[in-house]
Amino acid sequence: MNINSKRLLKEKTMGGAMFFITILSLLLVVVMGVGLYMKSSPIFNELSLLDILTAREWRPAKSQFGFFPFVMGTVWVTLIAIIIAFPISLFTALYLTEYAKSVVRKYVYPALDILAALPSVIYGVWGTLVVVPWISKKLGPVFVDYTSGYTVLAAGIVLGIMILPLLVSLFVEIFSTVPMAMREVSLALGSTRWQLSTKVIMKKSLPGIFATIVLAVSRALGETIAVLMVCGNVPQIPHSIFDACYPIPALIANNYGEMLSMPLYEAALMLAATILFVVVLVFNLTSRIVLRRISKND
Repeated sequence: MNINSKRLLKEKTMGGAMFFITILSLLLVVVMGVGLYMKSSPIFNELSLLDILTAREWRPAKSQFGFFPFVMGTVWVTLIAIIIAFPISLFTALYLTEYAKSVVRKYVYPALDILAALPSVIYGVWGTLVVVPWISKKLGPVFVDYTSGYTVLAAGIVLGIMILPLLVSLFVEIFSTVPMAMREVSLALGSTRWQLSTKVIMKKSLPGIFATIVLAVSRALGETIAVLMVCGNVPQIPHSIFDACYPIPALIANNYGEMLSMPLYEAALMLAATILFVVVLVFNLTSRIVLRRISKND
């Protein structure tokens, strides 16, 4: 076998191996979904999915598994986190890419990396020691008669700060891909830095901004420990940001060890995991479709 034949054989072998690994990665998603569904399927012998999602009572001892309070808690916390983190991260990234001097970037980028690498339990402890007392003693009394501080707002603030470094890093990377020629042309035509940032950089980066928000939402939906420590863990439907809540990830983490002797309880928690899995999967698939359409329009 000559050298060219050996090289071609190696290339085909490596290509086949990488294709096999790629297929395994895709199959892993399917296996996870099927496994979660099989573990959660026993609960459907007792209740329908619609009943489970719309019921409001959570009493496992009485076989009452109402998921609606947990779904609403997850939605509230995620929305608050995105509302807090998105504008801050967007304008921070614009400042770093369009306004900041190199010495500022030299110190800010490592700080963002450190924040992104911190374990979620650190954020949870910080939230318990700082955010919760601030809400209960300072902010809460201005709007309500009483709040413990362990609230939707506390969970949203902690979660928003957690995803902030990720958003800033991604936005900086996205804005940096805008060609320098577009910047130069815009400035040459008399645009200010602000006009350049809003009408050129952000407009050109819209698909990337959308994809980044989707990634942040997916990360926020699955966050557990930090949110669990500050949300209050009360299975109720929040009616204000000063109410306690109980997001789905916190439900799974708090109760998984208790359900071993109750098969239906185990199935309910596995169903909670399945719902979270499906929501994140559908959300990401939808974002891919939208991004493809945006790219075609461009």
